[in-house]
Amino acid sequence: MTTPDASGETPTKIIELPPGLAPVVILVEPQLAENIGMTARAMANFGLSELRLVNPKNGWPKKGVREAASGATHVLDRATIHGSVAEAIGDLQYVLATTARERGQMKRVFAPEAAMGELVAREGQRTAVMFGRERVGLTNDEVSLADAIITFPVSPDFPSLNLAQAVLLVGYAWRQASGRAVLPFSGELLSPPATREALVALFGSLETALDEARFYPPEKRDIIARNMRDMLHRMSLTEQDVRTFRGALRALTRKGS
Repeated sequence: MTTPDASGETPTKIIELPPGLAPVVILVEPQLAENIGMTARAMANFGLSELRLVNPKNGWPKKGVREAASGATHVLDRATIHGSVAEAIGDLQYVLATTARERGQMKRVFAPEAAMGELVAREGQRTAVMFGRERVGLTNDEVSLADAIITFPVSPDFPSLNLAQAVLLVGYAWRQASGRAVLPFSGELLSPPATREALVALFGSLETALDEARFYPPEKRDIIARNMRDMLHRMSLTEQDVRTFRGALRALTRKGS
């Protein structure tokens, strides 16, 4: 399956996960199209694709929701609409409810990382994470339908999270817990470490150039040279680094001659 990117030009391949491997995301009475669209985008960022909406305000679909999704329209196209929380979770086997405040209910409370570890351990079961309304969150009765609670270790001075931000945090935690959090690039060295021979040649070129520039005080020449060698050693230079340094030295020497 493919979907256009944010520009609508380049198709992006969408890899679907079998049902049961990834949790369902449930939004209860979401109000703003922007929040639903950005939720879809956050879900797609971390490989979540099943979105259920409970009584979205002012109907569905909403104007502007696809633009806010920035290309994650495959999530929106398959979103399902439900008349109640009970209906939305009816086929599920384990449900987590997100909340920013203590509800006085005897439920286990997880941080996102531990919560997603719990879901991963239930491989093969149908699971979901439920998010409440933008202004007031979930009701106590809705929370009571969940198996456990997710809350976020935010600053007590400002605990409010945007709906899509909460989904993003949960999606990131799920990707980490499920072993799918592989960085898209490593930053590994493309050039091998410099050999001792190359480093010694660089030291010689540098020290010769500095001698010619009368950089060294005569009585401290050897000490300064050794200190500069140590500096270069700490840089863990690659072969390409050495070639670049020697090329720069040649250019400076030619300019000064």
